[in-house]
Parts: sequence; structure tokens; C-alpha cells
Amino acid sequence: MIKKLLSSLAVRLKGSPKVAREVMYGFLFHETVLVLKKEKGHLDNLFMLVMFGDLIGLPLLPPYYSLRLLPHIIPSLKTWKRRVLREKDVTDFLSHDL
Repeated sequence: MIKKLLSSLAVRLKGSPKVAREVMYGFLFHETVLVLKKEKGHLDNLFMLVMFGDLIGLPLLPPYYSLRLLPHIIPSLKTWKRRVLREKDVTDFLSHDL
């Protein structure tokens, strides 16, 4: 009986460093990581808008520079156009801050 109890306690204590790391990550870094990911998304959208705005009807730079970068941007182009041209509502902006 006591051996079972001690073995189950030992199994639980083996996983405790991982749980402690995850809890500390949640306390200290999780919100910061989410904010940084959101900011990165905003900067990506801004860069794509400046470089490839002519694809959605907003020409800002001469096409020469855009065409030089186009091969690197092609994989994310479709999702960017969907993100930028999506209709937005006031609740889209407020829901993230609640």
C-alpha cells in the first residue's frame, strides 16, 4: 500500500518541473507573446500594403521594387489580400481588448 502511494507520488513529481515551467510562462510571458504576435501581424500588413498596394487598388511605390520582392511574397499573398479586404466592424477592434 505504502509502495503504491510512494510510486504514484514519484510519478507526479517527475512531471512537476514541466508544469511549473508552463505556469511560469503563463504568468510572465503569455500576454506579451500574444501582443508581439499581434503587432507583428500589423507590421506585416503595413509592409504588404506599402509594397503591393497596387494589387488591391492603392499604388504607392513604383512597380519595379514591388516586382523585385514579389517572388518572396507569393506564398503569403492570398491570405494577406483576404485579411486586408475583409469587412471590419467596430466589434472586431473592441473584442481583442476585452
